[in-house]
Amino acid sequence: MSSSQGIQSQRAPEPVGAYPHAKRAGNFVFLSGVGPRTRGRAEIPGVDPFDFETQCRACFENVKLVVADAGLAWSSVVDVTVFLTNMKRDFDLYNRIYAEVFAGTGNPNPTRTTIEVGSLPTPIAVEVKAVCFAE
Repeated sequence: MSSSQGIQSQRAPEPVGAYPHAKRAGNFVFLSGVGPRTRGRAEIPGVDPFDFETQCRACFENVKLVVADAGLAWSSVVDVTVFLTNMKRDFDLYNRIYAEVFAGTGNPNPTRTTIEVGSLPTPIAVEVKAVCFAE
């Protein structure tokens, strides 16, 4: 069995539970779900008033911080799972933003799964989880 190492970002928002931002296991880095929160702030971007685009972009900025703080390039992201609280309303916009944030990495876009959920741990409409491959 291989050992694993927890990764805590000093720039990404604090986790809302007892878990690390990410965990390295061999050549893989698994990120915990990342929402649109801001480190050290109580208010959440795009919640009041509701703005899905702001929430979505904040999620990806936070994911980028965790990936960078793990010592990895953005192009190391190989798989993304996204949780949406309203697939019908938000999927098309999420799809466009996803294409933007992964454009120009020099690699094909990561594989992806999108799941609709009834709610998330805080009053947010989107959460992103990612897996990276560290060569």
